Amino acid sequence: MATATHPEAIRQDPRGSAPGEKGLKSNAISFVSNVVIGTASVAPAYSLAATLGFIVAVQGVGLSAPAVLLVSFLPMFCIAFAYNYMNRADPDCGTSFAWVTRAMGPQMGWLTGWAIVAADIIVMASLAQIAGTYTFLLFGWQSAAATAWAVTLVGCLWIVLMTWICLIGIELNATTQKWLLSAEISILGLFAVVALVKGGAATPTLDWINPFHISSVGALADGVLLGLFIYWGWDSGVAVNEESTDRANGPGRAAIVSTVLLLFIYVIVSVAAQAYGGEKFLVDHSNDVLSALGGGVLGSPLDKLLIVAVLSSAAASTQTTILPTARTTLSMARWRSIPPAFGRVSPRWQTPTVSTIVMGAVSLVWFVLVNQLSQNVLGDSVSALGFQIAFYYGLTGLACVIYYRHALTRSVKSFVFVGVLPMLGFLSLAAVFVKAFHDYSQAGFNYSNPILGIEVPIVIGIGGLLLGGLLMLWAWANYRGFFRRRLEVAAPTALDAVD
Repeated sequence: MATATHPEAIRQDPRGSAPGEKGLKSNAISFVSNVVIGTASVAPAYSLAATLGFIVAVQGVGLSAPAVLLVSFLPMFCIAFAYNYMNRADPDCGTSFAWVTRAMGPQMGWLTGWAIVAADIIVMASLAQIAGTYTFLLFGWQSAAATAWAVTLVGCLWIVLMTWICLIGIELNATTQKWLLSAEISILGLFAVVALVKGGAATPTLDWINPFHISSVGALADGVLLGLFIYWGWDSGVAVNEESTDRANGPGRAAIVSTVLLLFIYVIVSVAAQAYGGEKFLVDHSNDVLSALGGGVLGSPLDKLLIVAVLSSAAASTQTTILPTARTTLSMARWRSIPPAFGRVSPRWQTPTVSTIVMGAVSLVWFVLVNQLSQNVLGDSVSALGFQIAFYYGLTGLACVIYYRHALTRSVKSFVFVGVLPMLGFLSLAAVFVKAFHDYSQAGFNYSNPILGIEVPIVIGIGGLLLGGLLMLWAWANYRGFFRRRLEVAAPTALDAVD
């Protein structure tokens, strides 16, 4: 484990804030469960269903969509190494909040924690919407699936159910995730095999996975802007580090494995979908390509399996979105940077109580609010996620380089995996942040009408980060001890034991 160069830095942490001291259940999560939670939180079936068609539709991309998914994977893979090595130094359930605080200071750390919370709350509306809609579609109730109040009601019930599961025990969380993800991957695997065997619309070629075959850098960038965010969420498997076996090493390695597993799922299923459906079909059914393809690929009644896959995907992701948010706010409270009530842990279930319940309640309010406004606002709120994701993933990569800066040159392995890759992840996500700001600022690019001349994704995304800045000023005035923390840095020998 990495140690700070200054011994007194260890004494900055308040009592009850260190890993293993928060009251969470130790050694309850295996390495496999870390991988499952990290993979399931991304909602691969839903992400493919809702995104693949739009990537294919990008002018200049077309059937090179699998190449876009391959390029989109690279920043995530780089940042996964930052998670791996920062978790070795400090296996705190606050993850990026704790690590950025140590390396870059309490102000940046607090904002990073806020970005995690804001992103998770925003995405809950989309996940609950999908869960509500697909519950009705599973039973063939098309009219209810098209009725806003009915979908909202069932979506709220899904949020309540998953909040309850998160509250009553981490083992039940892990078991639920294993079943949901197993069903999801099995169905996607069946779909891919049958679609490739049947084929018909297009013949797969190596050009499909060759990013240099895409007509322009601009087309690739637009595709990556969509493709990058369907990988988001694998860090949930690291957020349960304090409840994991080998908490310093297992969760970080699981993060790397999760991103690679997602790459294989996305590339194989996207190639299969293109081979069977072809470019025009995927573009014409971009809102849900899997369900549109299901009847032709699997036939009735097996096409229902794809509905099950998307439903289980959304349900699993709803649960694994609550998990990291509750643990981030738990850590922030134990570090004495937000009200201490968020640091309460159930002595019976050994899970965060106030943090979990508040996350579920705020998600309910947000979901109902955006549904009342319009489906356009819901779509733009999902687009706005890119700002928070790029912000906290990118800062985690930068924090890794800063924290280990004195240890990077002791070996080639340390320089590449702890320095170069996390820095490349940070730079690429910074570029995505700028690209997203440019694109989402354009009139006609988004779903909703502007608010006071500002496009809705900018209002929600950048506005959400600015709101975090205001809340941080309030926290700074009320929790001055936290904001007086000194910067920390790993010792030059910190990585010698792991090289």
